[in-house]
Amino acid sequence: MPLAERYDAALCDLDGVLHLVDDPVPHAAEAVAAARAAGQRFAFVTNNASRAPQVVAERLTGLGIPAAVDDVVTSGQAAARTLAARLPAGATVLVVGSQALADEVSGAGLRPVRTVAEAGEAGPDAVVQGLAPATSWTDLSEATVALHRGALWVVGNTDLTLPTSRGQLPGNGAFVEVLRRVTGREPLVAGKPDPALHRESVERVEAARPLVVGDRLDTDVLGAVRGGADSLLVLTGVTDVAGLLAAPAGSRPTYVGRDLRALLHPQPEVKVEGETAHCGASTATAAAGVLRGDPGRDDGLRALAALAWRLADAGRPARWAG
Repeated sequence: MPLAERYDAALCDLDGVLHLVDDPVPHAAEAVAAARAAGQRFAFVTNNASRAPQVVAERLTGLGIPAAVDDVVTSGQAAARTLAARLPAGATVLVVGSQALADEVSGAGLRPVRTVAEAGEAGPDAVVQGLAPATSWTDLSEATVALHRGALWVVGNTDLTLPTSRGQLPGNGAFVEVLRRVTGREPLVAGKPDPALHRESVERVEAARPLVVGDRLDTDVLGAVRGGADSLLVLTGVTDVAGLLAAPAGSRPTYVGRDLRALLHPQPEVKVEGETAHCGASTATAAAGVLRGDPGRDDGLRALAALAWRLADAGRPARWAG
């Protein structure tokens, strides 16, 4: 049975799955349309806090993927809820991120500021951090001062990279790592893989059997595991074939496909026997510690992954020949 029929809702990541910054991912819009025609509902779930839900919905619609504001779940929303649950109304929050993130903070009944001085003599009660291309040394310096003074620290995500049409660029996690090293502090992470964002997404689409769809093992897939849901990993963003085959136990997807069209096709069972795996018309083998197969086919990817993970779990890891 195709995944679009097996699961009533797809909790779909954006960057690396539907688009690469402002460029559409090939086949994504058509795949979403076909999945919806088969009855599958969509929530668009992103760790990127740089844009407001309304802007995200308009952007998706412009890419041929119609979306309403209520279909969009962002880490900025999750971060604001996390702050509001831990701070009194009107508390000051130093924002390291976009205006959209500052607006979420304000909407949660808190007061966003951009400098320590704006918060008054006591300083900010918290620091919230989300991806913004304009983040500067000055922004990180203000956050450093606030964190040294004991402010609560909440971040939208710790993704080290952001997939783009130009390749992997620094993500919010790269800037988080700067503050972590400078201050010795550890942040509260509001976005994926935190289960709270998963629960919010499930509630938005009233999913009885959700499928998490993403391009990252450490956020999308791990978030699905923590939320008790199945997942589909697509290789149009961060994770490549080598990364998929090296996925550690606990961060392995239920399904894998080259792109979002994997929603539209049945997922043949993989049969592993010794150092050979069969899936559909594809075969993967391991000899002298080297994996060989055809990653250009979805069933070839599944065969390679199943064999790689079986061998790794047995203490006989094999490397991908490329």
